[in-house]
Amino acid sequence: MPVAEVRSLFQTRITENPDHGFHPLDFDRTKDEKYIRRVLKHCSEDPKQAADMLWDILTWRKTVGASDINESNIKMDYVEEGIIFPHSRDVDGSLLLIIKSKKHVKGTKDFDEIKKIIIYWFDRMEREENGNKISLFFDMDGCGLSNMDMELIQYLISLFKYYYPNFLNYIIIFQMPWVLSAAFKIVKSLLPAQAIEKLKNVNKDSLKNFVLPDQALTCWGGTDNYEYEFIPENRVTPEHTPKKVTFAQQNDIKPTGDMLKIQPSNLIVFKNENDDITGQFTITNNDPSVISFKIRTTSPEKFRVRPSSGVLAVGASQSVMIVVQPGFQLKNVSKDMFLVMCMQVPKTDLSQKELSEIWQNNSGNKVDEYRLKCQFPILEVKNGNVLDKADKYDSVTNALNNLQINYEILHKQVERMKMFQFLTLLLSIVAVVLGYLVYMNTHEDRYCEQI
Repeated sequence: MPVAEVRSLFQTRITENPDHGFHPLDFDRTKDEKYIRRVLKHCSEDPKQAADMLWDILTWRKTVGASDINESNIKMDYVEEGIIFPHSRDVDGSLLLIIKSKKHVKGTKDFDEIKKIIIYWFDRMEREENGNKISLFFDMDGCGLSNMDMELIQYLISLFKYYYPNFLNYIIIFQMPWVLSAAFKIVKSLLPAQAIEKLKNVNKDSLKNFVLPDQALTCWGGTDNYEYEFIPENRVTPEHTPKKVTFAQQNDIKPTGDMLKIQPSNLIVFKNENDDITGQFTITNNDPSVISFKIRTTSPEKFRVRPSSGVLAVGASQSVMIVVQPGFQLKNVSKDMFLVMCMQVPKTDLSQKELSEIWQNNSGNKVDEYRLKCQFPILEVKNGNVLDKADKYDSVTNALNNLQINYEILHKQVERMKMFQFLTLLLSIVAVVLGYLVYMNTHEDRYCEQI
């Protein structure tokens, strides 16, 4: 198995380097199957690359002291300014790490301290989200050139690229001023090919495609009136940490529970509808108490789940819609699965912050888990050829790519034409000035001759 191969390759390097000095908490990552699977996915399932990346991650974490960074050794006055903080979720349920770019002016703060704060938030989110993906949200409303810090952006991208495997869902750029568009072309060039697709440039009208209105701050045009306030992390020691059940471990667990009724009970049948591949199931609260639910999937990059979390009153039902993202090749028999988790909560009108705290501190609370498998549509046959619905998505994607390429070519041609026009105008002005000087010199000579 690839996981076993990664561990074997990594152990070989440990044997060759017995004085590695890795932090015990970091070394525990090598024993976590879910974490190794993240590294493998990040490395396109290449065990050798994954083992090398795992070694590089632990070496980097030792160098920067990542596992020792906490609220006692970071600049809390920087943190409390609210330049960078987690809040809200995107349409896939991924937590947003918000960067309030207008509050940051390049060169006014100690950059090494800023990097420590970023590592603090990355590690904290990785713990609290159990390794699930997060999205970077650059709030650039009202920014100018002084707020554009390429070193900071490059550092954030490098963390996702080298040290936090398979951790990025989207990079959402909100209300980018036109004066900074050239700079973000450089940012785009820093991203690996697969990450460029995750870069989303949005405004107040298009934000709802990636962050729903109830998750969007009021300053973004949404309905969430949240004001940033730093809340210390409530970390628990490993021996008091409730056991997390992974999809792999659930092979021996029956997908049943007492709190929820799920229809269908164990299989989501996807259908082709209006050029979309969609699946749907309904959850009903069978518990005598209010419950909170979360929905996770083995392939978060493939699916859009609405809603991915929520609260249900006693006896209430919620329909969950799942849409397959464009560009994915599908097979009728799939290993993709969904996990529905639920637990009791005291009331229905809880804020997102209160819900998050309840889930983080759920030690001792009963958590029901339900596993759902996926069945995708049978391949279509057209003109004697097998045609998957995803092929239609690919054709649309190719058309959009061609449109983008043509746009860029046209843009370059327009810019070149503007330059030619400018040079022509400049030469015309020079010619007029030279002509005038020649004319004046000629008439001055004639005037002197007459005298």
